[in-house]
Amino acid sequence: MGIFSRTSSGAVREAKGDLVLESVTKTFGDFTAVDELDLRVPRGSFFALLGPSGCGKTTTLRMVAGLEQPSSGRVLIGDANLTGSRPYERPVNTVFQSYALFPHLSIADNVAFGPRRRGLSDAGQLADDALELVQMGHLAGRRPAQLSGGQQQRVALARALVNRPEVLLLDEPLGALDLKLRRQMQVELKRIQTEVGLTFIHVTHDQEEAMTMADTVAVMNGGHIEQMGAPEELYDLPGTAFVAGFVGQSNLVPATITGSDGEHLVADAAGTSVRVPRARAAVTEGRVLFGVRPEKVRLHTLRPDTAGNDVRASVVDVSFTGVATQYLVTVPSGGQWSVYEQNLDVEPRATRPGDEVWLSWNPAHAFVVSAQDLPEGADGKAFIATAGASS
Repeated sequence: MGIFSRTSSGAVREAKGDLVLESVTKTFGDFTAVDELDLRVPRGSFFALLGPSGCGKTTTLRMVAGLEQPSSGRVLIGDANLTGSRPYERPVNTVFQSYALFPHLSIADNVAFGPRRRGLSDAGQLADDALELVQMGHLAGRRPAQLSGGQQQRVALARALVNRPEVLLLDEPLGALDLKLRRQMQVELKRIQTEVGLTFIHVTHDQEEAMTMADTVAVMNGGHIEQMGAPEELYDLPGTAFVAGFVGQSNLVPATITGSDGEHLVADAAGTSVRVPRARAAVTEGRVLFGVRPEKVRLHTLRPDTAGNDVRASVVDVSFTGVATQYLVTVPSGGQWSVYEQNLDVEPRATRPGDEVWLSWNPAHAFVVSAQDLPEGADGKAFIATAGASS
């Protein structure tokens, strides 16, 4: 079937089922924004596309919406081929970061606009139900200018939900809100998705936002998916250095696999022997990156008995953040690691910059990824992988 040999517009509009992308590629001149992307989003799930600017996530969303057409490949819902169809022909609605409400209409009329345009006799009731779902029914008579940013975002969501789309696309919908309101809306969006049972696809660069709401997260980089899975899986066991740095932070150090010890691999990391369960290693031989999350590392004033999973370090910086204290330390390779320590005691630890300390960790919390995407200048040195350092 050719790219524009698509299903009839009526069948597209009534399409139901999983959202499927088959070998979807999108190029702009010599630039490939999305590269041979294969993806299946189960019907009724909350799915997040997570990645930095320029990774291809928004282009992917625009191809699902029909605002862009693939250079090759197909977009389907169930068995219906959406490729080549126009946005209004698809059972898809989009909520953007900009609310795009009609300023001269009331909130109720904004939400009822779509159903009325389709000639539905119960458009008013449908709008009322949608506004109640987003807890905005009491403000139905107001104009958009009389609402806060968070309230306008709820109205924009109601305006999309009133059409009962098979797929709802969320394009950085909370980006314009302050931190407290953004977190409230994260919980609300998940509640609404659970209640209506529609497929939500959320595009964001905010890893906390994706992990808070989504059942499944796909981390995109360079036009393809680096890793996909449940939020806790991506965080606990990243498959690449990019994922380790984009989904939270990771302490990484170049290492060489030197052997095995039962179900553990043994590696030399800058002269320190470290162990990691074989099941937590993306690669099992040669040069690798050995990693541990900052909150999994323990800080000691004396050397602990940890069977080789320890290293001496020097404290560079101490930052009190309220619920935790972050220590930045230099390790023997010359690189730096971060340690998060929850503030459980009334009196904080007396550690100061310049102090000599020991770091330890449970081997079951460590992981190994390929050294192929080692950031420039980090060869041979430990480093803190973050979104900026690894992208």
